[in-house]
Formats: sequence, C-alpha cells, structure tokens
Amino acid sequence: MTAAEILKDLKNRKLKPLYLLHGEEPFFIDEISNYIEHDLLNDAERGFNQTVFYGKDTETMAVLNAAKRYPMMADYQIVLVKEAQDMKWGSDDEGKKYLNPFLAYLENPLKSTVLVFCYKYGKFDKRKKAYKAIEKNGLIFESSPLYDNKIPAFVESFVDAKNYKIQPQASALLAEYLGNDLSKIANELEKLMLNVAAGQEITSQHIQDNIGISKEYNVFELQNALAKRDVLRANRIINYFEANPKSNPFVLVLGNLYFYFVKVLKYHYLAVKSPQNVAKELGIGPYQVANFEQAGKTFNFNKTMQIISYLREYDVKSKGVDNTADHGELMKELIYKILH
Repeated sequence: MTAAEILKDLKNRKLKPLYLLHGEEPFFIDEISNYIEHDLLNDAERGFNQTVFYGKDTETMAVLNAAKRYPMMADYQIVLVKEAQDMKWGSDDEGKKYLNPFLAYLENPLKSTVLVFCYKYGKFDKRKKAYKAIEKNGLIFESSPLYDNKIPAFVESFVDAKNYKIQPQASALLAEYLGNDLSKIANELEKLMLNVAAGQEITSQHIQDNIGISKEYNVFELQNALAKRDVLRANRIINYFEANPKSNPFVLVLGNLYFYFVKVLKYHYLAVKSPQNVAKELGIGPYQVANFEQAGKTFNFNKTMQIISYLREYDVKSKGVDNTADHGELMKELIYKILH
C-alpha cells in the first residue's frame, strides 16, 4: 500500500492491530505516524488511550505491557514507538530457550490496540520473526526515497492536497534546487503557502520571492542556456552563482548538471525520439522535451560523453584534489569547457 492509501484507511477507521513503518525516506513515515498520533483519537480519548515510546529508552517488555492494556471509554488505544530503529528488539534465538512474550504478542495481537513501530532511516530485517509476525497480522509499509524524476509529481501532489496548484516550471525549479529531501521540500512549500492565497497557482515568481531561488538565475535556466549554446546568458548565470554561493553551492550545480547531461546522453541512445517517448524514457515533463531535443543537437554523442567526464573531473577538483582555485573559478572553467 502507498502512504496515501494507508492514510485513507486510517481516516475511514479501517485499522490494523500492528503497523511497521520502515525505510530510508522518513517523510512518509512521519506523515502516517503524525496522523495516528494527532488525529486518530480525539482529545478526551487521547489522554487515557495513547502511549508514546522512544526506541532508545524503550524495552520491548514496556511496549508489550502497554499494548496488552484495554482502552478506557474508547474503541481502541494507540501505542506508538518512535525511533524504533534504536529499540532493543532482542534476538530470535530467545524464543528457542523460553517463550518470547513480545514475539508471542506480535503473533496474536489485541484487536483493541493499534501498535505502531516507526523504524526510520533504514530497512527492518525481513528475516526476523518479528517482521514475519507483523506482516501476517498487521501492515508493513516500506518508505523508499523517490527518484529525482518523481519529485515534481510529489510537489504537485503535495500542493494539490492543500488546495493549491503549481506551474510545472515551478515544481521543476523546486526539484532542481532542493533535491529529493521530501521533508525539506514540504517545509519550504508550507512556508510558501502562507504567503500565497488559497487556491492560487504557485509560480516561479512566488518561489523566487519566498524561497530565495532566482527565477532567472538558477540551474534550470543554466541548462537552457547551455542547450542553446548561449554563452552570454550562461556566463551571466554563473556570475550570479559566484556572487550568491550559499543559494547556489557548486556541489549542487555540479550534481544537477551531471544528471542533466546523463539524460542528454540517454536521449542520444533513444531509437524513438517522439516527444511522448522522450518524456517517458527520460522521466521528464512534456514541456522539457524541447530542451533535450535542442541539447541533443548542440552536443553530439561524443561531446556529451566528454562533458560528463569534465563534470566528474571538476567534482574531484571541488574537493581540493590537485586544485587551489575557488569554486567560482572552477565553475567558470567548467562552463567554458562545456561550451567550447
């Protein structure tokens, strides 16, 4: 199930006695657990029927004792274990020597308890008996990082849920600059929406005014300038980057350019270069297809390979290897080599 499907079931009170929320992407784990903690019970019910543990300071027996209680004046109680990756889960071998009461509970949980484990920044060991017991009697959700090409869709979905709309160029601009840290993206969008009227379409101008990303001087516009071999425009942009290093760190520019030219290389490999197939295979929006068509004409296969080699070389130089130039000088050298 997806996070959205789980939230829908929670809102409809279709509950499981056990939940294991695990994976490398914390955003969706937090989204689900926050709803369970703050919205599943009302204020009166929460005081008697909700217990929150933190893994580092928690033993399984404490969780077990809380889970085995019955709710007071409510249909169910919630036992929430945050940072469960730090909890001492015990060994499966314990069950061979004597009855493991915690595992026994997971194999036969109370229907009136909603026991939730938030296991963040990694995957739970699927070989564990605890995993298999939760899988059998509850629900397991694995939260995986989103690929870069999925971030604009996440942005659009996030703002849509808040009754806003966002221009494709604006969502792409956010994705280019904020990467795939979903919590950071959500936080920036939350702050942005405080300054945009409900129902209004979010534009690149809104992002420039409220998040500090320039509408004219950003990596997205640099890509366009390079694709058109617009030397003057490209140099104006990198001069802006050099003057605003905190907003445009060289490592971020390098990373974005690297993934951009990898897509240009992939474009050269495509047998079918129809707009629909280009968008599908490169994982881009339809409005971005023209840019890659232009880049394919500007940079042939061999030149694209050479540029990717340059990007790797300057990534090493940016870390101080065989280099004494500052990041601004490195950026100018790199753009010169790309365009000549």
